[in-house]
Amino acid sequence: MHNKVVYRTARALRNSGYAVLRFNFRGVGKSGGEHAGGSGEIEDARAALAWLRRRYPDLPHTLAGFSFGSRVILSLGCAETGAACLIALGFPAKIEEVGLLARCTVPKIFIQSDHDEYGPPAETEIFYAQVAEPKRLVWVEADDHFFTGGLDRLEKAVEQIAQDPTVPRGPAPG
Repeated sequence: MHNKVVYRTARALRNSGYAVLRFNFRGVGKSGGEHAGGSGEIEDARAALAWLRRRYPDLPHTLAGFSFGSRVILSLGCAETGAACLIALGFPAKIEEVGLLARCTVPKIFIQSDHDEYGPPAETEIFYAQVAEPKRLVWVEADDHFFTGGLDRLEKAVEQIAQDPTVPRGPAPG
């Protein structure tokens, strides 16, 4: 939660009219529990989403996550129905397999630093080519995986995506 990329992403979405919830996965920061290799963190995200959906039942929802969190939201968003869009920032394409993304039809937006050591351009392009449509890949000029030297550009990219009328926001649940 106390990460510059997560903070800047949340601020851009909030400034664009989204209701935003940031949370730590189990075992991170002051949260209880221990890292669970992904499956437990998907349950953490599912619980956070359920809480947010109860609080704002008439609003559509988009899931966004950074690095490991991008892997979590893509897994959750592709397995669950209802997300209007999935925004994956700093996706570790160098170490991940395409898996269910090869058939996931939920709109997906990948935002990558052009110098991301876990998702370098060559590996990311190969990975991205295997991901099912609809999808979009946005490169942000930055020094590393954490968008160092490019946080303003990252925030602007998220704002542009959030305000783009072609990006699905989804109908209000009914």
